[in-house]
Amino acid sequence: MQYAQAVKEFIVEEFLPDVAADELADDHDLLENGIIDSLGLLKVIAWLEDRYGVDTDAVDLDPESFTTVAAIAAFLADAPREHAGAA
Repeated sequence: MQYAQAVKEFIVEEFLPDVAADELADDHDLLENGIIDSLGLLKVIAWLEDRYGVDTDAVDLDPESFTTVAAIAAFLADAPREHAGAA
């Protein structure tokens, strides 16, 4: 999935600066393991809006969509965009 690597790089850069991106498993639970908290979740959502034009007003934001890199990438793949062609 094309989004997984970008998500992983963002998570590592913002929340795990001492970890290499390839060390973070796509299925590692980011919330349960304390990597992302509620403020971190807002930061991830803001990044999705800014980088990919995700229209978060058009969807119900379920924390389960942000538990892992794979879940975030899947959310991103299906999320409506504010601007046509954003990706």
